Amino acid sequence: MKAVIFAGGVGTRLWPLSRKKSPKQFEKVIGDKSTLQLAAERLMPEFKPGDIFISTGESYIGMVREQLPFIPYENIIAEPAKRDVGPAVGLIMGYLSQKFPDEPVVILWSDHLVKKIDLFKKIVYESGQFVKKNENTIVFIGQKPRFPSENLGWIEVKDAFEERNSVRFCSFESFKYRPDLQTATDYISNDKYCWNLGYFVSTPKFIYSLFQKYAPEIYETTEKIVHAASAVEFLKLLKKHFKEMPEASFDGAVLEKIDKSSAFVVVSDIGWSDVGAWEALKEALEQRREDNITKGKVLLEHSQNNLVYNYESKKMIVGVDLEDILVVNTDDVILVAKKSSVTHIKKIVEGFQGTENEKLT
Repeated sequence: MKAVIFAGGVGTRLWPLSRKKSPKQFEKVIGDKSTLQLAAERLMPEFKPGDIFISTGESYIGMVREQLPFIPYENIIAEPAKRDVGPAVGLIMGYLSQKFPDEPVVILWSDHLVKKIDLFKKIVYESGQFVKKNENTIVFIGQKPRFPSENLGWIEVKDAFEERNSVRFCSFESFKYRPDLQTATDYISNDKYCWNLGYFVSTPKFIYSLFQKYAPEIYETTEKIVHAASAVEFLKLLKKHFKEMPEASFDGAVLEKIDKSSAFVVVSDIGWSDVGAWEALKEALEQRREDNITKGKVLLEHSQNNLVYNYESKKMIVGVDLEDILVVNTDDVILVAKKSSVTHIKKIVEGFQGTENEKLT
């Protein structure tokens, strides 16, 4: 079985820590390892280094090699231009379909936290076995929801289809994108709905065939690249043709169009969190809502439900009577906001473009 970890996003929701030059997946937001390192390490030893592929941007190759030195260089597929997730998935599936067309592959993301690693591994393995047995299928891995999230996508499932070693495969019904609070509240009380993690298991050949059927422009451009006779030629063709790709999300280009009869869902509590935003990181690390989550030199008194990250070793942050506050201190920016207001961060950073503050992005 193969695994692909996507590590190419910039991550403005985790600004000011996450920047263009060093996006969130390379930063140490949990302990002393980046979420990219954690994503790769939780696959091992079941996956050998040669079975793990990294999809990233060309400018991040050095960081990937530094943080994951055990991954073979040829397993790092770097896009020379930003074209959204659709072309990125199409490229890696086209590449793998030339080498391992019928071998199951799991698609993962580099900015997530998974606490129940053994259960996660079991689901990945059994999903791979399911795909082997049921040709031309895709299995989505969903998280049992903990709260009515308006920011995550959801999956609606139907009836149980099959069970393998206590892993239950259900029929897929539909995607639900970022519902309002009332709708999400209704979902959480219904076991037919789960969070969509963007994790799935299939085969390169099947996913690549979906691009041929539903996103021919991406498929045809990928075909110009993946039939290279050598690694050197592959890089040459990649640089020449990838910029011809249209910008397209993977969901819009392919997933929303698939035949429901070929899709299945495993819903479980693997302790998953998207730590690509500060409020999500707080929720992932807290034991109780009132807990303070801190990093670096921080002293909080008479305070609760705050996240305070200090990346300056020579300065201490002291907070008194704080509640529901986010503070992030880097060497050039101090961010202070209500936790409920962090959705505005992305717009603020986007507003820096073309100004003297663009260097802070």
